[in-house]
Amino acid sequence: MKLTTAGESHGKGLFAILEGLPAGLKIDCGEIDAWLARRQSGYGRGARQKIERDRAEILSGVRNGVTLGSPMTLAVWNKDYGNWERYMAPEGCDVSARTLTKVRPGHADLTGLKKYGGTDARNILERASARESAVRVAAGAVCRQLLAAIGIEVSGYVRSVGGVTDEREYAFCELSRRLPELFMMDEGVQREAMAFIDGCAAAGDTCGGVAELRVKGVKSGFGSCMTYEEKLDARLAAALMSIQAVKGVEVGAGFAAAAARGSRVHDEIFYEEGRGFFRKSNRAGGIEGGMSNGEELVLRVAMKPIPTLMQGLSTVDVCTHEGARAAAERSDVCAILALEVIAESAVCTALAAEVLARTGADNMAELAERYGRLPQ
Repeated sequence: MKLTTAGESHGKGLFAILEGLPAGLKIDCGEIDAWLARRQSGYGRGARQKIERDRAEILSGVRNGVTLGSPMTLAVWNKDYGNWERYMAPEGCDVSARTLTKVRPGHADLTGLKKYGGTDARNILERASARESAVRVAAGAVCRQLLAAIGIEVSGYVRSVGGVTDEREYAFCELSRRLPELFMMDEGVQREAMAFIDGCAAAGDTCGGVAELRVKGVKSGFGSCMTYEEKLDARLAAALMSIQAVKGVEVGAGFAAAAARGSRVHDEIFYEEGRGFFRKSNRAGGIEGGMSNGEELVLRVAMKPIPTLMQGLSTVDVCTHEGARAAAERSDVCAILALEVIAESAVCTALAAEVLARTGADNMAELAERYGRLPQ
């Protein structure tokens, strides 16, 4: 299975093509829209979320709510395009207006201009924008439904915001009670995190955070130890690192493992009749030797602070080479809840691709039968 996205932040819309979905998957459009709404929510979000009310439209690959096996096309239309058509229309527009030459630190602006040419960073930022993640969430919601059909569940929560961290560990079944404002688990920690966000907003500043992702129901043997490019942790890390603003990924104990002795890191293996092989701990995060081992997958993703600051940062105008303050388009103070939703979606998409590659199923009946025969 392959996912391709297209579209610009202020263009007509965002589009995703999912190639390789099996036939016979029942699509719940309401669930797709619910995940899009979650992506737009969260304490610290900016004004753009009040303009857009994202909904997904299926353009191909589905008939009567069921996949056909042909490429599935999803569209998320930009309501804000009406305000930008005269500057963004592909058929012809005023490219002299809404230009951006004061390149913004932390964005793709300057490096993109060096790579693709020109002096208007609008041509770079429109595609580099995190707005693109909306259609990845729509595609991820489809993949989530495929995984759910064979018993794989994906969830998560926000572990920290700007250094305000929840140190507790939570069982998968507890994650359903994550709090709606920030997807944190502890009310006291979340209040502290919200106060931190308020302080950043008052100072014209931004903040990031860490989200923890969990996957239940993945059988052993996904990924490979035979070639580096097939390693499951490498593919999941690549999917997560491809998200805008992500600067780090951990699997299991992650960086904490580097500070501990091996006896406190590696998960000992046991065996019981009727139960088979098992582990009493999961510091490997469900992946050993690049392959799933049947335990829960545990991943953490670190989001940097939003690089568009209302206070502006020092930069240079690429046309005049004079010092300037970076322009501030509509921006969030904190988008960690959105990041958690996007990260779940990226994991769903990557895992769906792994499942389909291993089972080779062309329809959902084949998928259920072949996945059912795999070892735990």
